[in-house]
Amino acid sequence: MEVLCSTGALIGRPNGRDPRLMEELTPKLDCDGYEMMMYSTWYENVPEVTEYFRSLSLNIPVYHCQKTVGEEATKGNFAYAESQFAINAEMAAALGAKMMVFHLWNGEISDFAIENNLKAYGNFRKIAADRGVDLLVENVVCVREDPMLYWRRLADMYEEPHFIFDTKMAAFHGQIEAYCEGDAAWAWKDGLVKHYHINDYAGGFKDWTALRTLPIGAGHIDFEKFFRFVKSTGYDGTFTLESTAFDKTGAVNTQMLNDETAFIRAHMQ
Repeated sequence: MEVLCSTGALIGRPNGRDPRLMEELTPKLDCDGYEMMMYSTWYENVPEVTEYFRSLSLNIPVYHCQKTVGEEATKGNFAYAESQFAINAEMAAALGAKMMVFHLWNGEISDFAIENNLKAYGNFRKIAADRGVDLLVENVVCVREDPMLYWRRLADMYEEPHFIFDTKMAAFHGQIEAYCEGDAAWAWKDGLVKHYHINDYAGGFKDWTALRTLPIGAGHIDFEKFFRFVKSTGYDGTFTLESTAFDKTGAVNTQMLNDETAFIRAHMQ
């Protein structure tokens, strides 16, 4: 079992999305490694950013694809989406990541043309697999329907798609219980869930004003119950903390992340 920290929890707009902050922050964190978050502003400097992360010799088992790639598929821009996706897959492989988190649908256009996203998945998965990376589709929030419906459709259309389960996204749709022991439990029972994102949620059902990445305890998710469940399934893989740890000035609260790391370890060991 490994508790990872998302680089997106550390690096954001307030601190200039500066990857060089990792050199300062890494010694202050108790996590087992990192989930590398790709930003659109880094595309022009992919070789430099990649080499910088490699120079730090960080454990990066998981890579998070830049979020708007899936939106291009929604719009029907398949060739462009695949070219952007390939850049991400190559970067993931170069960093040693074996899994890549992907927003197959995303943003304001979300699932408005979901048939395009489901169609595009096969090529996305092949591009990743050709580079030795396992593609994980996240249960990203939806406008029209819900993510578990699309997970099910992927599983009906393709052989063994792999998934990453995000607690906030599930709570937004009121689907944590369904995932654990309800209609969506097939996803973990069939061994298709390969990774977890951990962050709290303080809103109600589909409350768009509450989509913030909160630390454990800042919302209403019962994490003690949730981790008891995950442990009971025999899962012993990776978890990523996604809680935003920087404030408006860009300063990072590493102690908050260390407390979350300790919480997960205590409940999974």
